Amino acid sequence: MDEQQPKTGKFALNYGLLMGLISLVFGVMLYTQKMHYETSTAVIVISIVILAAIIFLAINAFKKANGGYLTIAEALKVAVGVALVGAIISLVYQFVLTNFIEPDFMDKAMEIAKPKAMAQNPNMTEEQWEQGVEMQKSFAWIQYPVLLIMNCVLGLILGLISGLILKKSKAEY
Repeated sequence: MDEQQPKTGKFALNYGLLMGLISLVFGVMLYTQKMHYETSTAVIVISIVILAAIIFLAINAFKKANGGYLTIAEALKVAVGVALVGAIISLVYQFVLTNFIEPDFMDKAMEIAKPKAMAQNPNMTEEQWEQGVEMQKSFAWIQYPVLLIMNCVLGLILGLISGLILKKSKAEY
């Protein structure tokens, strides 16, 4: 009798939804603490650690459901799927935050960044700063596909690492 092999998509979707929910809670937490303007190293590291943990759990759950066997390709499929679904949910939250909850998000973020930018480039005039801000606003949409691609690449890397750790091939005979 042939065993039914589990689908990687099911695990990617379930754990991706979990990843998205955790990202959403983390984003709301940052918003309530007024830390959502910052792109500090600590916030980035925490986000990557959360993603790595969820991906590892998803790959491990797939391995258990697959009779204890796992290939690198399956690990990569699960990991990229988790990263993709989680990123989509996170980007939808970011879109809602910056366009509906806090429509002046970009203006406030630029005001926070202004002193640092002026200190790094003392020759910059106020007019040059305003031109730069307007250009950034017109290209703000580009952050969504870039973050989606970056998250998938990060998922690929984390999936490869997790896959190499958890890999177990079926016997050839």
